[in-house]
Amino acid sequence: MGSSYADDDGLFVGGRDADCALVVSFDGRYVLATTPARDGRPRGSGVQVPWPEVLRPHLRGTTRVGITDAVDGRVLLDQEVCFGGETATGERVAVVDARGNPLAVDKVGHLCRAFSETDTAVRSEILAGTQRALADLREGCGVTAYLNYGALLGAVRDGRMIAHDSDTDVCYLSRRQSPAEVILESYRVERVLRDRGWSLMRMSGGDIKLLLPLSDGRSCHIDVFVAFYVEGVFYQLGNRSGALPESVILPLGTVELHGHEFPAPAWPEAMLAFLYGPHWRTPDPSFRYADPPDGVRRLNGWLRGFRTDVGAWADFHQGRGAHGVTRRRSGFARWVRAQVPVGAPIADLGAGTGRDALWFASHGHDVVALDFSRPARRALARRARRHGVPLAVRALALGELRSVLVTGAELARDGRHLHARHLLGCLDAPARHNLWLLGRMVSRGGGRLFVEFSALDPGRGLPDPAPAGLVSRLDPDVVRREVKESGGVVEIEERGAGLDVVDGPDPYVVRMCISWPRPTGPAPTERNPR
Repeated sequence: MGSSYADDDGLFVGGRDADCALVVSFDGRYVLATTPARDGRPRGSGVQVPWPEVLRPHLRGTTRVGITDAVDGRVLLDQEVCFGGETATGERVAVVDARGNPLAVDKVGHLCRAFSETDTAVRSEILAGTQRALADLREGCGVTAYLNYGALLGAVRDGRMIAHDSDTDVCYLSRRQSPAEVILESYRVERVLRDRGWSLMRMSGGDIKLLLPLSDGRSCHIDVFVAFYVEGVFYQLGNRSGALPESVILPLGTVELHGHEFPAPAWPEAMLAFLYGPHWRTPDPSFRYADPPDGVRRLNGWLRGFRTDVGAWADFHQGRGAHGVTRRRSGFARWVRAQVPVGAPIADLGAGTGRDALWFASHGHDVVALDFSRPARRALARRARRHGVPLAVRALALGELRSVLVTGAELARDGRHLHARHLLGCLDAPARHNLWLLGRMVSRGGGRLFVEFSALDPGRGLPDPAPAGLVSRLDPDVVRREVKESGGVVEIEERGAGLDVVDGPDPYVVRMCISWPRPTGPAPTERNPR
């Protein structure tokens, strides 16, 4: 145990143990799993793994940190650790939710309730809810649905739920011949499930998340993924693709999970090898998928759009990043309000913590706050309720044309103005194109787009804006050219020193007011081709 330790910075694991899948516990409760050689960075004779950002707000006080080999149970560390410079005053580290329920870091880096901390009665509710979901998919929606991913792995390997897992996953095999038809079918499935009483969230064109309320006050997620074949290649959300014979899935068989029977692929062992690799029988709570890049690119383009930074922004809003942002309105919000009529409706794009959206709403504006980060939307909705501020909070993914078109049609109805503080620097070129499209749609109702962004200056080397890696500087000439190509006009442009996303000093910030004038003059005459 002497070569491993934990401190405020993270975990240190020495020697060959860095290549092992490890389980970390606080006072005997599971907190996270990691493979240090993959997740950390070299330090001295070993590897240091930094604490996940979502965990850091809880690291105050003392706890007994345990590090155990997930395969053979060897104990690498078992000792009291004091976090945050605190002395041993009896305060214990508590990684819990508002109700005191234990939380753990899941496979995508979010804090959640793991099955290891779920009592038998609640576990039975989850199993019954998953059975109900499968029955509604098969009988109500008429699709071939089956248990899959972690739930299938737990059933086949152990006969029980995987201790570190937090949700259940089901899939259905679509017979549709193209991605467009797959999407249409998925929306039909959504409508049927809503009619059958499910509360749900749409995650993509082929992925919905059912919300199962539990007696302990929380909701368990049941992910419903579509699977389909295109030109002989098998695709399944999330992100699996490759060669998989249909005979692995059909005709469906059954598996048992905690004594409950579920429909399953005909050859579950082959499905698990396809999902997790040839060593799927060896427990690895730190497992991460190695998805084929070509398949991911196709699934993104067909069903999902591109959301490269979703996880990083989730970490920002769940960790220390968002806590460091002031609650006071930005100077840009005040600038925008001076340009629009009193009480004019406003949409805050990339609302983030919602500081500006709440300020607009408290000053008499009808406000819609839009962001693609679910943790940001949840936190903002809670703040609005707590302060009694009328505020609509919705999802917008500028990397998805479908999301942009639906949102643009809704916002254009009431001449809503668009406020986008430091959003441009978070977008790639296709997403910026979609932003100009959204602005053009809203302008039909009389609205304008107001943007502020950290700018490049060829004459001097400027530091990257914060948060690092999530926001980039843009050349104002490029922005102006893109606006012009989209049919827009920059009505107002101001340049100078300002503040970045987290209100740090920024030496060069640009503000623009953009509109898309309606075409004037006679309609173009149609010409015969020569």
